[in-house]
Amino acid sequence: MGRLQGKTALVTGSSRGVGKLVAEALAKEGANVIVHGRTVPGTAATLELVRKAGAQGRAVAGELSDPSQVERIASQALEAFGKVDILYNNAGIMSPWRESVGFQELSDWTPVFQVNVFALARLCARLIPGMVERKWGRVVNVTSGIDKTPQLAPYGASKWAVDKYTDDLAAELSGTGVIVSRMDPGWLRTDLGGPNADHAPETVLPGAMVPVLLPDGAAGGQFFRAQELRSAAS
Repeated sequence: MGRLQGKTALVTGSSRGVGKLVAEALAKEGANVIVHGRTVPGTAATLELVRKAGAQGRAVAGELSDPSQVERIASQALEAFGKVDILYNNAGIMSPWRESVGFQELSDWTPVFQVNVFALARLCARLIPGMVERKWGRVVNVTSGIDKTPQLAPYGASKWAVDKYTDDLAAELSGTGVIVSRMDPGWLRTDLGGPNADHAPETVLPGAMVPVLLPDGAAGGQFFRAQELRSAAS
């Protein structure tokens, strides 16, 4: 029996990349998995992996760039299995590469913050209350180790905002049974990371699962780096 038997997880951006790998890993631990993508057909490959792992899977679709669709994603996720115990905020977008901070426009900042920060925070606001009521939950907010890269300032700032929000959320939820963590997957050769990144996507595991499998009573607000946890027990 998997360590997450009876739990239900929502993984945003799980039609491909890191989210797809995490969704399959959750299924192998026995969790029911709600797969999210921009379209329902786009989730088919991940759903097949979830079901092959012996878990139940459902699909929710919507654009995180649209606040009204974020609300619909949250509602559909709650309807899928009647609850969400694990929220894995994996989805994110990159800002355009600019020569310097001075060349960046508002249009570089707005969509990045909507997807990377505002949608993430809204899903937390919708789904965490049920976890608190049940006295058990795990929330993983995917962040980044990006540093001193002014050409990608909007993206870097959005991930700083995720870090700060996670810290505040963890402080609020201390003692509730809901543990909120940050996960840096490392620079991966995905659509987001590009072909020149340091690591293959598969190297995100087993590290990406560590914050989900934290024991009850573990500290919230911890910062995990998947590439430093490649020898973690799976």
